[in-house]
Amino acid sequence: MTVRFRHAALIGKYQAQGIRPMLERIAEFLSRRGLEVSVDRDTAFNTGWNDYGALTPEQIGAACDLAVVVGGDGTMLGIARELAAYNLPLVGINQGRLGFITDVRATDWEEALGPIVEGDYEEERRSMIEGGIWRDGEQIFQGLALNDVVVGRGAFASMVELRVDIGGEFVANMRADGLILASPTGSTAYALSAGGPIIHPAIGGWLLVPIASHTLSNRPIVLPDSQEVEITIVNGRDTSASFDTQRLASLLHGDQVRVRRSAQSVRFLHPRGWSYYATLRRKLRWYEGVV
Repeated sequence: MTVRFRHAALIGKYQAQGIRPMLERIAEFLSRRGLEVSVDRDTAFNTGWNDYGALTPEQIGAACDLAVVVGGDGTMLGIARELAAYNLPLVGINQGRLGFITDVRATDWEEALGPIVEGDYEEERRSMIEGGIWRDGEQIFQGLALNDVVVGRGAFASMVELRVDIGGEFVANMRADGLILASPTGSTAYALSAGGPIIHPAIGGWLLVPIASHTLSNRPIVLPDSQEVEITIVNGRDTSASFDTQRLASLLHGDQVRVRRSAQSVRFLHPRGWSYYATLRRKLRWYEGVV
């Protein structure tokens, strides 16, 4: 049974030039269709836009039943992590350059958003990674990621040596610039540029990709996401770890990054007829050369 949405939150990439007029048009569009509209507090503050109620992410999660995100994948990553706990569905309107998870084109948002707010849409869920950093038996950092967890060297340091254990079993010691643990969503992000494969988001797996490995036999590997992965800093200076954009620098030898599949997931809504393969074809230009 389709459910019509009643209260939408607008989140925008407020650093983008000219974002406010587009947000205003979307807000008016939603209001004309009978939805109550609120605006993310940071978006309202940074654009000087006070026509609608400004809410924190926690208030959005409690009051709204839909979030419309205008920007690029970076904007979506940030708000998706904050709203995942509330099971709030997200629609992404892309103002960036690539946009794998903000997939509605800025030129097509009216024809896409109209049916969605009336309850006609495709829905999918994306898994997330959760975990933290441990030092001397104590957790010193906690993080949540939709794309990836990256452990790597500092900007002016040499390569790092990392020990990888999966499900309590030793797998490898790797000497490289770093290591990426990516979800299927993150397989089209940093992991792709580092030589990893693309994983369909319906697959319950992770991707482990060395960054500029010292040993050519250290290759990307697809893992089940049912086991905990532990990455230990063996050697290297200025090593850091990041959960999407949440970063902790200056890790010490012996620090451990431990990650597992999160119980939380992200709900994305797409226009009817949406296809993951069509998204890949358009974003990666797989259609080139086809007559």
